[in-house]
Amino acid sequence: MKPLGPIPAGFAARDGVLTIDGAKVTELIAQSGGATPLFVYSGAMLRARVADLRAAMPDRLAIHYAMKANPFAPLLRLMSGLVDGFDIASGGELGMALEAGLDPERISFAGPGKRDMELQAAIMRGVTLNLESEGEAERALKIAERIGKTPRLAIRVNPDFGLAGSGMKMGGGAKPFGVDAERVPELARRIVGAGADWRGFHIFAGSQSLYTDAIIETQAQTIKLAARLAEEAGVGLPHCNLGGGMGIPYFPGDTSVDAPRVGEALAREFEQMPDVLAETQFCIELGRYLVGEAGVYLTRIVDRKISHGEVYLVTDGGLHHQLAASGNFGTVVRRNYPVAIATKFGAESGEEASIVGCLCTPLDRLADKAGFPHADVGDLVAVFCAGAYGASASPSAFLGQGPAREMLI
Repeated sequence: MKPLGPIPAGFAARDGVLTIDGAKVTELIAQSGGATPLFVYSGAMLRARVADLRAAMPDRLAIHYAMKANPFAPLLRLMSGLVDGFDIASGGELGMALEAGLDPERISFAGPGKRDMELQAAIMRGVTLNLESEGEAERALKIAERIGKTPRLAIRVNPDFGLAGSGMKMGGGAKPFGVDAERVPELARRIVGAGADWRGFHIFAGSQSLYTDAIIETQAQTIKLAARLAEEAGVGLPHCNLGGGMGIPYFPGDTSVDAPRVGEALAREFEQMPDVLAETQFCIELGRYLVGEAGVYLTRIVDRKISHGEVYLVTDGGLHHQLAASGNFGTVVRRNYPVAIATKFGAESGEEASIVGCLCTPLDRLADKAGFPHADVGDLVAVFCAGAYGASASPSAFLGQGPAREMLI
């Protein structure tokens, strides 16, 4: 029998049914029209996570939300009142952010391969562009001159180091992301000399690390690098995005990042800041850490079958909504996410079963040979840690299945 990932704190049962913010999931499904699959995002958990993070971090540090983690419009509107800024990675995300009513001056735009129309849209609205190359910088300056707007430009730096234990390494060595550190000072001088609104550096070494010491060390290295590059460039540094890095537990044996210890270490770095960074505004950019554990994916069992003695619980959902939980989103070795029978939440395990989706592919597996209470047709399955990289990061059009419903409570 294979273990399941840890269910985040904050979930309970009433009459044997999983509750989210005090409401039974059966009630939430009924409120949404009765259909499954359904993503449910807990507003209370989102508020608590941001509040706890603010309490742990030094006052000087701003918090940005990386909306690629979850761009659901009601969630964006809630986050607008909780965080200081938003980070996007496409013109499409810019459109979603503006439609949700976000202030464009609170938005920064990173990502390689920005098209001219995306650069122009960002410049027109006062969005900060985190430039990924010298070529992108020149295109942005030419567009700004043509349309008569002063662009807000920062440089995304490809640092000389990565984040240890990172699930997604975004820096160190040859990368499609950012400008190699040794070329940054010259580009910074070019941007300032061109009369742009110079916004500083974006330095993102990696994401989804659960190693507190590695995050602390990377942030210290990032601040040191920012100071060195600013001094070499001979320009002030109005802003520095320290990137993200803080992950959440998904798999058996995973433990949470010690955010208070990260904050204490960062406060010490701020206390001994070099003069070149004395007036710099700092932020961290987090996605899944803010929203991941606040989401639950609910799917209904439509068939129970036994094949060669093994139990399969077949649901109306699957990898087309939860690609990561199926093990097909960057995972080398498949391990089980936190999954439970939502209509028998808290009941003891009574059998070994695999939970599979409705797609005609052996890749569509939400839980592999794990222990569950006996479940049958009509029971609900809950996949936890579904608030990030779920609905928008999964192939919902595969086999014509279509998207899942979403709701924020």
